[in-house]
Amino acid sequence: MPNAYFTIARPENDPFKGYLPGSPERAELKEELAKQAGEVVKIPLIIGGQEVWTDQTIQVTIPHDHQHVIAECCMAGEKELKMAIDAALAAKDAWEEMPWEHRSAIFLKAADMITGPYRKVLNASTMLGQSKTVFQAEIDIAELADFLRFGVWGAQEIFKEQPGSVDGIWNRQDYRALDGFICAISPFNFTSIGGNLPTAPAIVGNVALWKPSRTAVLSNYYYMKLLQWCGLPAGVINFVPCTGGDMSKYVISHPKMAGFHFTGSTAVFQSVWKQVGENIASYANYPRLVGETGGKDFIFAHNTADIEPLVAAIVRGSFEFQGQKCSACSRAFVPASIWPVVEKRLKEQTATIKVGDVQEFDTFMGAVIDQASFETCKGYIDRAAASPDCEFVAGGTYDGSKGWFVQPTIIRCKTPTYESMVKEIFGPIVSIYVYDDDKLDETLAICDSASPYALTGAIFAQDRQAVVKMEKALRNASGNFYINDKCTGAIVGQQPFGGARASGTNDKAGTTLNIIRWVSAHTVKESFCPSAAIAYPYMSEK
Repeated sequence: MPNAYFTIARPENDPFKGYLPGSPERAELKEELAKQAGEVVKIPLIIGGQEVWTDQTIQVTIPHDHQHVIAECCMAGEKELKMAIDAALAAKDAWEEMPWEHRSAIFLKAADMITGPYRKVLNASTMLGQSKTVFQAEIDIAELADFLRFGVWGAQEIFKEQPGSVDGIWNRQDYRALDGFICAISPFNFTSIGGNLPTAPAIVGNVALWKPSRTAVLSNYYYMKLLQWCGLPAGVINFVPCTGGDMSKYVISHPKMAGFHFTGSTAVFQSVWKQVGENIASYANYPRLVGETGGKDFIFAHNTADIEPLVAAIVRGSFEFQGQKCSACSRAFVPASIWPVVEKRLKEQTATIKVGDVQEFDTFMGAVIDQASFETCKGYIDRAAASPDCEFVAGGTYDGSKGWFVQPTIIRCKTPTYESMVKEIFGPIVSIYVYDDDKLDETLAICDSASPYALTGAIFAQDRQAVVKMEKALRNASGNFYINDKCTGAIVGQQPFGGARASGTNDKAGTTLNIIRWVSAHTVKESFCPSAAIAYPYMSEK
């Protein structure tokens, strides 16, 4: 047995590569993009460390060229999902009992591979499969490495937390994995989130079933293969693309489901919560439910706002990655006194945005993820075009003939409760309400209450008293709040990410607040000089 304490220094965030013309990383990535675009990857299930092939398959296409197939993926059904549960439970004891330093080494090695030779593979698959520009893919993959490093470090910090003791008694506490398996369901929009949902619980000894998004399955599969190569034991994470219905019927309902780790829609998370509640008596333990769901993220400007940073924040926050970030700006409030200049600059800046193929590095925006997303955006645009309550400041067009392209769209709404001001769209559409300067308090209250979400928000003001007032009024309207900055771009270890209300449980991914949800504390009291007495001193009459 080792007789030393192994410690991990607090990580530093992985720096982004620039991919500038003539740089080696740009040349390497372009070569990898061409390679991946020229092949069709056959993706199996991975259950108990083995490839499992099924007759039910789906095609994975490039969103900005939706006739171009880049992968064919097997889908799990009842048989395979039950196999995966059995494989996870069979692996559980050995994985939990593996020395902490050896479990950690697997994930730290994976992080170094992600930021080293495997970087181009994950970047290229994220760009092609999810239509991310080179910069958006780069920050995504760097975040994946950050999740692993900060997850391991965060677990260490939890393990260090110990109870107090007194003379003759030694109190100590260890941290067990949950009794059962974790069900992880991940979204399409971030490869990093997909990777983090099953691995965060695994870092502290849990086993998991991972349902990746079918529209992000290529990058997620490459990550799963990397974990295997880095030494992840068979069955610890089981890669099982499947339908949501099958996952609900065969996995979420299983008595040994000990935790649910989720990023996706509010409706799905609420449905799972309801299902767990209805079946609570059948579980071996009370399942831990951790979710980051929807958002209707805002930028709120004061009349003392610095115009150019405000405009940049709205444009970048709304249109980077086609507005498909959980944190993307989807509504803005601008005072009437500065609106004319803000409107002019928004039109000018939006007009410079190139929408197209992300393999062309001067592209700012790719396509939305699939036809369903395209139809949703189209519906909002068409209804706004027909509404007397709306006018287009920019965009308002779309074309799905080659790729699922929606032009960056700015809608000015005459009422702050028009549907595009309060409902989550998840596309490159931002709605703006212009308020009277003397109605700041009233409009702040509307911003706080009109939407059920509370994920991210930002304010812009130079007047410090206004900053104080706005921050106080919007204190509960977001989990991540920004002053004079856009409402996107949270960095692991710097701006712990998560929201409340209908936006989720706010268990900040990449922090101890999240990791601690995946452990069950076990307290041990050892008496060195145990008492043999029965009676207590107070019982004496003398």
